[in-house]
Amino acid sequence: MSGPRILAITCVKNEGAFLLEWLAHHRAVGFTDFLVFSNDCEDGTDAMLDHLAARGGLTHVRNPGPWEEGPQWAALKAAEKHPAFRAADWVMVLDVDEFVNIHTGDRTLAALMAAAPGVDAFAMTWRMFGNAGVVAFDDRPVTQTFTRAAPRVLHWPWRALMVKTLFRNDGRFRKLGVHRPRGAAERPVVWNDPGLAERLFSEPGRDHYGLVQLNHYALGAMESYIVKCDRGRANRAAASFDMSYWCDRNFCDETDDSILALNLGTSLAELRADAALMALHRAAVDWRHTRFQSLMAEEPWRALFGRLLMTPPARSLTADQAALIRRYRRG
Repeated sequence: MSGPRILAITCVKNEGAFLLEWLAHHRAVGFTDFLVFSNDCEDGTDAMLDHLAARGGLTHVRNPGPWEEGPQWAALKAAEKHPAFRAADWVMVLDVDEFVNIHTGDRTLAALMAAAPGVDAFAMTWRMFGNAGVVAFDDRPVTQTFTRAAPRVLHWPWRALMVKTLFRNDGRFRKLGVHRPRGAAERPVVWNDPGLAERLFSEPGRDHYGLVQLNHYALGAMESYIVKCDRGRANRAAASFDMSYWCDRNFCDETDDSILALNLGTSLAELRADAALMALHRAAVDWRHTRFQSLMAEEPWRALFGRLLMTPPARSLTADQAALIRRYRRG
């Protein structure tokens, strides 16, 4: 293989309906290897990953519970010992609802690195893509369905401006982290934004999307969000999602379809041409529809669905309004 080996590490549970688009996109972006941990899947995601692993270019590791610190931290600890991690020149921890969106050259990682030579760690700021009133879950690309996003300059909340980090895997950092590698660097590190060397989120009130952004489709359709709430969070074994998570991320201020400019080439077509793989994909889609219908038989889930239908998109705060909140911050 010519060029650097660039590894994406992800942890999934019941994401089979979205897996192929995510994988095709990130192969087109320039990731060469994928290390995927599956957690007690019910929709056949684990079977899809086994099939993809047999095709090559992806490694699947089952990560069954129980977990002391949650499934994602257990996966990252296992990843640090995996040959795929040790062989990688660059590494990034991603979720399946996060899509790298590069704004330079041919929109690949090679173009990003060429535009910022000498950088050892690229902290990519989330740009939240809201629900935009989409109720029903349909089997169509997430990146085409959800194009309404947070404003380029967001003043609040800080948790909507968190980062994920693509970093040079040459021993500069000691441990993997969800948002950035952990542990003091063993040698100097050049960051794309020096202010993020010790932070998990970008500074509110600034535009952080010049060269690259991380499109975060955290909500999806309302029906799909109900199923996501039932699944729980990857880094907390017992915690679930709720209306606070929804309100902190449901920004629909601006249209941003820039991610569609990436040339996927034959990446997605090759996956869709695999009949066995597509059968597993369709089964995952059917499972998601069935699971939603099952949850609607229970009043707490019907109540949550009703709140989603009643709640408008999040209103972006002005700088002065955000300052009213930050004035009470300690320190």
